[in-house]
Order: sequence, then structure tokens, then C-alpha cells
Amino acid sequence: MSNIKKITEAIKSQGILPLYFNADADVSKEILKAVYRAGIRAIEYTNRGEAAFNNFKQLIALRDSEMHDMLLGIGTIKDLQTAQAYADAKADFMVSPGWVSEVAVFCNAKDIFYAPGCMTPTEIIAAENGGIGFIKLFPGNMLGPEFLTSIKEIFPKLLFMPTGGVDTTKESIESWFKAGVCAVGMGSKLISKKLMETKDYTAIENETRKVMAILQEIKG
Repeated sequence: MSNIKKITEAIKSQGILPLYFNADADVSKEILKAVYRAGIRAIEYTNRGEAAFNNFKQLIALRDSEMHDMLLGIGTIKDLQTAQAYADAKADFMVSPGWVSEVAVFCNAKDIFYAPGCMTPTEIIAAENGGIGFIKLFPGNMLGPEFLTSIKEIFPKLLFMPTGGVDTTKESIESWFKAGVCAVGMGSKLISKKLMETKDYTAIENETRKVMAILQEIKG
């Protein structure tokens, strides 16, 4: 199985892609442990700010020593140079806030899963024509489930995942799955600023477990 297919299946079966960033490497590591305990096996660390690259390398080291089955991806990839650097740092997959054709070409050639952020049919068509099969709908709160319902038939071969504005409630998650997503991306609604600031890793773990249980119920 290709790496792209492996990551695609992992995110689909998990039904959620949590994402987070914290400037503190130790906090970042504790969050990774907390979601891992809750059953998460694929997660996106976002490339935001100076500390991100060094933190990511520490997370990879932690993963390699303690959680071999965790797939660790990098988000907020906006250019080829950054993509190459994170590929060298052993990122399992990459996510962008927009469509970056050079990154798509690079990732496809290296068999690295790449999910570009798209907001319009034009961007989705560009991504599909660029050999991409998994689309991040971003920002999800601006688009809403109705957007996907109205365009999904045009893109029968693509998989969709909204990020931004997906709440941890059953209503919110279910509305997206009914519209036809294969997973939901969840950042601050799940791993909130407050929980990070108070270093309440147990609450992060419990909140993640709760969402995983909702997903299991929805997906049957």
C-alpha cells in the first residue's frame, strides 16, 4: 500500500484529525501523549512561529521512542522549501491552508499525503487536476455543511474534511458527516488555548475520548 493511501485510510477510519501548536516543546509533547492515550493515531502539528520546526523534531523523536503507530503530520505548509524541510524531518503527511501546486507536485513524487485547503470549486478542481484526492475544506465555519452538499456530486472521487469551526458536539460533527465528509479537522475547539495554558492534559484526553465516542456513534 502506498504511503498516501495508508494515511488516507488512517484519517478516514479515525474520523478526526486533531491539530495544534504550542511554542513550548514540553507542552507540545504532553499534548501528544494525552491524545495518544485517548486513542488518536494521526495528528497534525501546525507550522506556526519560530519554535515549530524544532518542536516538531522533538515530537518525532518522542513518537519514534514511545508511540510507533502514531502518524505525525505538519500543517500550515505554504511553500515548497518548508515542505522539503519537514519531509527531511520525517513528517508523515502535510496539510496547507490553501492550494500550493509546487507542494502537491513534491508530495506526489515522494508518496507523501498532502491535503490542501480549498474554499472554492475552482481550487478543488485545481487540486484534483494536480493529482490530489483529499481536500481540506477551509475555513469550515465560513463554508458550512451546505457548501459540501451542493458541490459533492461534482467531485465523486474526492474525500473531504472541514477544518475550522467544527464543534465537539454531536450536532456539529453529525451535520458534516451527513453532508458527506470522511473526517473533521479539529483544532482549538478540541485542544483549547485555555487547556494548554493550564496544562490540563487530563481534560484534553477526556475531551478527545468524548469526541472519539461521538464519531463511533455517528459512523455506526
